[in-house]
Amino acid sequence: MTQQTPIRRVALTLAAAGVPALPLRAGKLPFGNCPACARNACGGRPNMRTPGRCACPAPCHGWAAATTDPHTLNSPQWARAWREAAAVAYHPGGAGLTIVDLDTPDAIDWARGTLPRTRTVSTTRGEHWFYRGTMPSSNAVRPGVDIKSLMQYARWLAPGEGATAPLSDVVRALVVKQASKPPGAPQSLTAPVPGIRGACPHRTPAYLARGLAMAEQRITHARSEIHATVYRTFLAVLSTHGGCGCLTEGHVARLFTAAQAKGESARHCTDAWTNARTRLGL
Repeated sequence: MTQQTPIRRVALTLAAAGVPALPLRAGKLPFGNCPACARNACGGRPNMRTPGRCACPAPCHGWAAATTDPHTLNSPQWARAWREAAAVAYHPGGAGLTIVDLDTPDAIDWARGTLPRTRTVSTTRGEHWFYRGTMPSSNAVRPGVDIKSLMQYARWLAPGEGATAPLSDVVRALVVKQASKPPGAPQSLTAPVPGIRGACPHRTPAYLARGLAMAEQRITHARSEIHATVYRTFLAVLSTHGGCGCLTEGHVARLFTAAQAKGESARHCTDAWTNARTRLGL
């Protein structure tokens, strides 16, 4: 067995308790895909939302890499990640948990007056409230409040205090209410546009115009897996046009508008755009 770092020992302790764990690098980010899985070359887990299709032994694919298998956690393929890891994360849904992530004092005050009391742990910005049971994850269900459960990871901080309450209808309703909101007018663009890396290789503006039109159609015509479709479309646009600087804020706003018309929030659009840029190294 390779030498265990303190962070890996925490992960093994979590795994022994049935909590799927994975390493995080600085900035609370998962490790990027290995070269064999880069740009979804392996065909598995697009947007980290379809686990089980990739057999890569490295800690690839974000939350979907979380595991309770001690042999995997101690494997040579994970050794470099543990040496470079800044923290441990876990998959709440895989442990049968839902985390209400409260990021502001106002959000904490709201939770104390609205949600059932449960096990709580302090975070760098607020608190995590733990509930027994799983549900879809969702960001910004209300100001300063995120839901982390299925297909999501959370940073491990401490066991917390208090007894863990069962997941209540009050918490479940937060995601239901958000999903039922009409799309409304698109919100303002907050995602950065990639900078110029050199002369544009495209011979005519029509090439970019055609690519954007196809991207908009792909999002507009999506019938399922909207989150995954938006991410993959953003990734495709950036992989083709993101390195030369020909994308403008207006171009990106068109993609965000198409995504928000399908029900995506501005926060989800920004997250998908940022994740795509990070994956491509832009």
